[in-house]
Amino acid sequence: MSEANRGVWGVVPPRGAGGGPWLVADVGGTNARFALVDGPDGDPYRVRSLPTRDHAGLAEAAAAYLGRYAPDVRPSAACLAVAGPVTGGTFRLTNAGWPKGTPEEVRAHLGLPRLEVINDFEALALALPRLRDDDLIPIGRTPERSEPGGVGGRPPTGSTDRPSASGTLAVVGPGTGLGVAGLVPTPSGWVPLPGEGGQVDIPAATDREVEVARLLRAERGSATAELLLSGDGLTRVHRYLAALDGAPAGPLTAQRICERRDDPLCREALHMFCALLGSLAGNVALTLGARGGVYLGGGILPRIADVLRGSAFRARFEAKPPVEDYLRGIPTALIVHPGPALAGATMRIAQGLPDPDSLEPA
Repeated sequence: MSEANRGVWGVVPPRGAGGGPWLVADVGGTNARFALVDGPDGDPYRVRSLPTRDHAGLAEAAAAYLGRYAPDVRPSAACLAVAGPVTGGTFRLTNAGWPKGTPEEVRAHLGLPRLEVINDFEALALALPRLRDDDLIPIGRTPERSEPGGVGGRPPTGSTDRPSASGTLAVVGPGTGLGVAGLVPTPSGWVPLPGEGGQVDIPAATDREVEVARLLRAERGSATAELLLSGDGLTRVHRYLAALDGAPAGPLTAQRICERRDDPLCREALHMFCALLGSLAGNVALTLGARGGVYLGGGILPRIADVLRGSAFRARFEAKPPVEDYLRGIPTALIVHPGPALAGATMRIAQGLPDPDSLEPA
């Protein structure tokens, strides 16, 4: 992939020797979260969220953050993760109403030596090797043990350099939309695989799910996974279940459905959501050969972690004859790290640094 297609502009100055901190961001349709970080192993600081709607574009939002919260800082490099496609040297923030832009325009506006724009799930995938045990809630059971609650294998634990033997990783995330990405180990480091996996067909398996998918197709003309496995998708699941039962269904938001777990219809909607997500996650594991694990991100799931763990998610993840044994050995876990995309953006900048082993002695 060319540098232009990756959205990279400029050269990375090494941190130290006069280099300033790095600027990282996780920019969604509602909020743009910025931070500074001091090199590959640093933790984000001066973390601030700005309302996306208050700014005309990515460059203006980044400039507002630097001017307001870091006026004394000139970053030496930046990586900005956006919730939208980054292709052909351009990026577009899907749900913000911002115009299409280029990383070079943003870099020039900010006057930075290097700036890269990547997809937010590419950043989330890059964060996976940096996650530790307390950043994850296991979903499922450990093959070596019979009791529930363990993860099927060990998740990555902070390896940020060369890939471990754990194999390919994948991340699936229901939020405003549905993100899917992979992370492949190579001899020279981790390589992310961003894509549009949220646009695959919904993996309906039960009669009730088939009926919900039928109503979705009648209403929207298609039955893609994102239309049911996202914030708006949860509201659709609830509405379609009510229609099937001939029951009234008020205009409940995803948040209200998550809160009303004692309501039978809300509870069924949540459990169907988790079951469908399990089937999709199993499909992703098989497609990518994600033997290192499938990890769940997004804004909805941490709010229903207890529902997710008690649901059919893991059973549906594994229920793909004749490869149940293959899937049984793959870990699944929920990401509860407070800022994984910022960690992934940091790792992406670090990947652009020269390899110390390749440098000639001075």
